[in-house]
Amino acid sequence: MSLAGVPMSDRRSLARCIAWTLFVGVLAAGCGQTRRPDGNVGLLPVGAKAPDVVGEDVQGKTVKLSDVKGTLAVVYFYPKDGTPGCTAQACAFRDTFDRLQQAGVTVFGISRDSAASHREFRAEHKLPFPLVADESGDVARAYGVPSKFLIMTARVTFLIDADGNVARVWPDVDPAVDAKRVLEAAGELQGAKPAA
Repeated sequence: MSLAGVPMSDRRSLARCIAWTLFVGVLAAGCGQTRRPDGNVGLLPVGAKAPDVVGEDVQGKTVKLSDVKGTLAVVYFYPKDGTPGCTAQACAFRDTFDRLQQAGVTVFGISRDSAASHREFRAEHKLPFPLVADESGDVARAYGVPSKFLIMTARVTFLIDADGNVARVWPDVDPAVDAKRVLEAAGELQGAKPAA
């Protein structure tokens, strides 16, 4: 196809249209199921061994999922520090934190933000639990959590049992009710109703 004789303004419009189509295609390609390092595709299923995560707590101390084996843990992935949904989700875990601790549940929040961003986010909202800086996306891939727009992690929550296995998976969670749902599931796993 020759563009000879096509006005320059139409050529620019065509170039913008092609660029936009390619951009949308690249974004869409980043939103499919994720291939995990174990060779399988999609979110880790219930019963799978939970990959270790390493985060930083309020005091700047390193905390690992493997260090809390023998208790329940929630590993929740979120897109970005400081965004409305992610802030609502983190604050819901903060507001439920005492009851989660009473139920023996450790919380790890994970996004692709840097450790410095996590420190600011945690300080601003007084978050009492570790945040994991997964800048490379390796932790998300290990759990099979897809990317959104290539640079942000999708919102997925995992409840890990005392043996270190995935007990529950919630894809596409509602940030406002995620912590409550995790608390209820932890109570069910332990055979008791969580404290009100």
